[in-house]
Amino acid sequence: MNKIVAMILLGVLSLSSYAQDVDAGKKLFGTFCQSCHGPDGDGNGPANPEQSLKPRSFALAAFKFDTDADWQKGTDADLADVIRKGPAVYGGSPLMPGWSQFSDAEIKSLIVYIRSLES
Repeated sequence: MNKIVAMILLGVLSLSSYAQDVDAGKKLFGTFCQSCHGPDGDGNGPANPEQSLKPRSFALAAFKFDTDADWQKGTDADLADVIRKGPAVYGGSPLMPGWSQFSDAEIKSLIVYIRSLES
């Protein structure tokens, strides 16, 4: 197999994997995150009128935590930490719970979906 064909196949497989992650992440988001972050991830979920703090809008990609002290805010590792432990551990809102029961694959899917919402 020549290099070009191999690269094309790898790209197709990567797109397929990406689409599967987006779909899986969207399902998790709809079940666990949408009520606060909104169906479009804009921070306007139906639970918001009851909350004093507006949840993060994922469309802006304005993530504020550097959970692993690598001098970069909002990396996939940072998002995974906030999803797993909740933002309060990092000085953020105590309103969002940590989702420690999610597997690494589920967290990866959620991150891929959240990234797909960025404008």
